[in-house]
Amino acid sequence: MSVWHGHSHKKKPSGGRKRAYRGKRKFEQGSFPVETILGESKLKIEIGRGRTTKIKVLASKYAVVTDQKSGKTEKVEIMRVVRNPANIDYDRRGVITKGAVIETPLGLARVTSRPGQHGIINAVLMGEKEES
Repeated sequence: MSVWHGHSHKKKPSGGRKRAYRGKRKFEQGSFPVETILGESKLKIEIGRGRTTKIKVLASKYAVVTDQKSGKTEKVEIMRVVRNPANIDYDRRGVITKGAVIETPLGLARVTSRPGQHGIINAVLMGEKEES
């Protein structure tokens, strides 16, 4: 089964249903979300429309963390996922998405990249005010 982003599921202005006038098309095909977890680095390269490539992080144990005050950036190990406001289930399972708060040796950091789309986990150190 695949994800499909077609438009024939909508109703007519009158409220009646639209009848299918054709089948599904390749350009309407989507993909399932990548749920990046903590673990040994594992990537998946997907070829998209026009032969564009998209690198998806399936699992990783490192993040590129930036300290905005000092301007320094370094690659550090992720100790654990503290919380994920995107989904309460992701929070419980420790899935890393954009906006997730991770614990690193430098302190708490918020993920700013989309690991399932960008192929890397970038994060920004959080200040004392944002931790609570």
